[in-house]
Amino acid sequence: MKLSKQNKRKWIGLILFSFIFYWSFPNDLFDVPYSTLINDDTGQLLSAKIAEDGQWRFPDLDSVPKALEACILYFEDEYFYAHPGVNPVSLSRAIGQNISSGKKVSGGSTITMQVLRLSRRNPPRTYWEKVKEMYSAIRMEFSYSKAEILKLYASHAPYGGNVVGAEAAAWRYFNRPLHDLSWAEYATLAVLPNAPSLIRPGKNSKILKAKRDRLLKKLLLNEVIDSTTYSLSLLENLPEKPSNLPSNASHLLEYISNNGGSGHRNQSTIDGDLQKRVTESLNTYVKHLQDNSINNASAMI
Repeated sequence: MKLSKQNKRKWIGLILFSFIFYWSFPNDLFDVPYSTLINDDTGQLLSAKIAEDGQWRFPDLDSVPKALEACILYFEDEYFYAHPGVNPVSLSRAIGQNISSGKKVSGGSTITMQVLRLSRRNPPRTYWEKVKEMYSAIRMEFSYSKAEILKLYASHAPYGGNVVGAEAAAWRYFNRPLHDLSWAEYATLAVLPNAPSLIRPGKNSKILKAKRDRLLKKLLLNEVIDSTTYSLSLLENLPEKPSNLPSNASHLLEYISNNGGSGHRNQSTIDGDLQKRVTESLNTYVKHLQDNSINNASAMI
């Protein structure tokens, strides 16, 4: 059976489109520098160095805590696991809100679309950009699993100032590993990327607390948390100011950073608790000797 010229053109066009659709998506979305990390023998963060661009941006997460995932989805994209990268219901609602208010008040972006905006360094918000985001989001869902997309979002979302990603934010704002936070703290991390330049710990705290508490109420109504957890979470205070990152092996950090480990998670065999105790002891010892111009000390174990 011979195809007509018109049908041949259609098939050639379809093949070309399929080829471009499949191969045009970049393999690495984020070409950015990362902080250098050293973990102790148990995998806990021992020391960290800021990324080359002055951002606290940890290497991509291996996994997103389930509680943080729930908070992100209920705040940003409740139907994340149901849509193909674009949610037509959210987009229609956003368009209606923008028309009725006479200005842009909602974008209707899914988490997938937000990841793409972050990877492109937040280009101007135009309708043409929105169309490109929608196309790219559908394309992205063919190459990445939902879990991978969520990890990219949690790893690259802005958290105010020079803090990028949920893991760096957990250390800067709560001084604890990401997997050790409370529901109130996870809810805080979920709402921060919504307007990181306007609300962050120590700035516009009333607005931040109101957003956090509304999310906690939504989690309660959807039976994600119980009433006791909800009540206790409302009582938790917001962090006042960023904390310093752990710095318990500074010499090793510099050595690793200068010898191929820069921008990576580096596993060490150091006993973290012992390292901290020795450092504290040395610092105390040096304080007693500073009158004799002795400002440094070392220990061999």
